[in-house]
Amino acid sequence: MNLLESMIQRAQGEKQRIVLPEGTEPRTLEAADRLLRDGVAEIILLGKPEMIREIAREAELKNIEGATIIHPGDHEKKGDYTNLLLELRSKKGMTAEQASLLVEDPLYLACLMIKNGDADGEVAGAENTTGDVLRPALQIIRTLPGVKVVSGAFIMFTQTPQYGENGILLFADCAVMPNPTAVELASIAVSSAQTARSLAGVEPRVAMLSFSTKGSAEHEMIDKVREATRIAREMNPDLLIDGELQADAALVPSVGSGKAPGSIVAGKANVLVFPTLEAGNIGYKLVQRLGNAEAVGPILQGMAAPVNDLSRGCSVDDIYNMVAITANQAIGLKQNS
Repeated sequence: MNLLESMIQRAQGEKQRIVLPEGTEPRTLEAADRLLRDGVAEIILLGKPEMIREIAREAELKNIEGATIIHPGDHEKKGDYTNLLLELRSKKGMTAEQASLLVEDPLYLACLMIKNGDADGEVAGAENTTGDVLRPALQIIRTLPGVKVVSGAFIMFTQTPQYGENGILLFADCAVMPNPTAVELASIAVSSAQTARSLAGVEPRVAMLSFSTKGSAEHEMIDKVREATRIAREMNPDLLIDGELQADAALVPSVGSGKAPGSIVAGKANVLVFPTLEAGNIGYKLVQRLGNAEAVGPILQGMAAPVNDLSRGCSVDDIYNMVAITANQAIGLKQNS
């Protein structure tokens, strides 16, 4: 059984309530139909019920009636969610009129449902930008205590079983923070370790990547990685983390032992934390395209509840898998609370 199959099985065993705000988007509906058929999650669809049912009927989707369908502009909890949004955002200048309008936005409504305890996670982005998905999540759900930033990780299923965890590695940040500070980079490292543990089921060994290994070069960009490594150790003293490490020193045992003798991570890292978004995004795409790796993500990490963003070019399989991953994140958060 591969990792994705095991995550699907885990989700089937501990069903979570996953809200899909793009309830009338055809790929989303097809994925929802399959998820309901397979019993992967309890699905909540946001959109006009008659429109959702018409699209499902035309596409011959037989399982959509098993979903909870909520009309964003007309449902019994609209007043409750409006009051909750106003309570959360009034100090930022939100008025009652603004709250009553925003609560009809499916992306805001999905986050309010999670905040209110009526859903466990959200998957969106098939027809909305990352910024549109993240904005209400950061305003309403917010980050975990002690977490400074939200970041995006990819689980990389590579063709090289000698590296990582039988060829599986986690790359971060590849989606959100362009140039994190040392404190932010440390937070990304700690969040990435938790993602590796809760989703991949592995004991994380975190490499803080740079173009230097243990003082082989000097630059302010290297200083940031060293400082981030120190801060991450303070945040989580039990975490297996080391840096600064070059990529080959992080992954290849012979190189790691030569460049960083005595390191607890060098040569056996399974979590790679890149110093900038530029490096992380380029890195995962090179491994994906040139190394024929499967890249699953971006998995948003650091949120107080799981909210995951899709590519607007996503497939039905991508949505299906991301719902299973989101359910696993929700299970992990509950176990750690």
